[in-house]
Amino acid sequence: MGFSAAPIPPVLGDCLLALYLCVWVIFAVYGIHRIHLIRLFRRRDRAAAPPADPDVWPHVTVQLPVYNERYVVNRLIEAAAAIDYPRDRLEIQVLDDSTDLTREIAADKVAELRARGIDVVHLTRDDREGFKAGALQRGLERAKGEFLAIFDADFVPPPSILREMIPYFGDPVVGMVQSRWQHLNQDYSILAQAQAISLDGHFVIEHAARMSGQRFFNFNGTAGVLRRACVVDAGGWQSDTLTEDLDLSYRAQLRGWRFVFAPHVLCPSELPVEMNAFKAQQHRWVKGSIQVARKLLPAVWRSRASLGVKVEASFHLTYNVAYVFLLLLSLIVYPVVVARYRSGSTPYAIADSILFLIATSSVIFYFAYAQRESRPDWKWQLRYLPFVMSLGMGLSVTNTRAVLEALVGHQSPFHRTPKFRIEHRGDAWRGKRYRSPLNGWALLEIALGLYFVWTMLSLAHAKVYAPLPFFLLYLFGFLYVGVLSLVHAQARS
Repeated sequence: MGFSAAPIPPVLGDCLLALYLCVWVIFAVYGIHRIHLIRLFRRRDRAAAPPADPDVWPHVTVQLPVYNERYVVNRLIEAAAAIDYPRDRLEIQVLDDSTDLTREIAADKVAELRARGIDVVHLTRDDREGFKAGALQRGLERAKGEFLAIFDADFVPPPSILREMIPYFGDPVVGMVQSRWQHLNQDYSILAQAQAISLDGHFVIEHAARMSGQRFFNFNGTAGVLRRACVVDAGGWQSDTLTEDLDLSYRAQLRGWRFVFAPHVLCPSELPVEMNAFKAQQHRWVKGSIQVARKLLPAVWRSRASLGVKVEASFHLTYNVAYVFLLLLSLIVYPVVVARYRSGSTPYAIADSILFLIATSSVIFYFAYAQRESRPDWKWQLRYLPFVMSLGMGLSVTNTRAVLEALVGHQSPFHRTPKFRIEHRGDAWRGKRYRSPLNGWALLEIALGLYFVWTMLSLAHAKVYAPLPFFLLYLFGFLYVGVLSLVHAQARS
């Protein structure tokens, strides 16, 4: 068997093979961790009943942080005003940092609601200091409520949400209750389907598992309720990371507060449907998680928490580092395949196969299990799993950049995710305002996709077919993310 590629020096080939195995060891470890989460999930108390209603419903402040959300701000405020809760114990804060027509739309809606006797205030800022964290901190200082319910602009809180969540605070140690996200537009596109499957894994498996195992888990920044005393005790909202919610969550739990996930409480939300907006959201989430890891993991390991809690927190906060290795793998996998077939080492081939099966099968099983637990048509959803994996590979450029920026301390502004009120398959976003900027990294994604076209042709020419399905995932992922970034950017108004 011969390869048309230039020969690889034996020393370089050995180094690449060793590096390749190390990468798969890392993936296998994180894969085993996913199986561990499923194990914790299966041990949860399935018979646990929601707590009884309080004798007296406490005061709640609903906080609606918005920034340039002209298409959805009315929907958000109207949904908040329709929440079924004692009117004399409910306050609504519209925390508006907008610099466009959104501010006028919000002001008109607030005036309309106030005329109907609803306690709603419109708080505006001109400097946007601290971004969302700064807006929430200002709202905290002026809030009347003992509890704070937060809903981002892409969410539509159902009327029953507070009556379902507030009873959990009968335990004075509970500092936060998180609902489960639903998706208004999951069927809009294959991109939306992949996001929904990924988020289902996070909520259905991870949150339930971590709560069941008494591990740290996080408030997701929206569709949840926090005890005001918990926020204050943890040091308030801080803007030195891009994920102020994750940051506050760990600080609060280090102070002894307990967090609760209520999987039966569902809150609909809108998924990003434009690729550049989705990539900007992913960049913010990934970078923020690594920033929190840098900031708080030392405190976690100095705390009195159990070893299991510390290890789980380390996995939780560093998981996105895997994107760096995913991109590294894309760069070395072809020369490694060449070196492997030329070496003919049986032990290496066995080790490679075992690690590959552990890493990939655990990911597939994790997402499949989450779908089985959350959807009656879960078997039909399984057809999207190859695309979910391919999309993760395609995002490795954007997310590796996010990880590295966080590790070196590079500061960047909070880029919010544009919302276009996309609720049904036929809704249009093209021609609307609010586009996330296109950057030159899309060209690298396309270049990597073309690189995998060449590698697959080379392997097919050499009659080496076994790696081709894996290479195809990379090829499709990079080209899908890169090309769609360009196509969606061209659809700007």
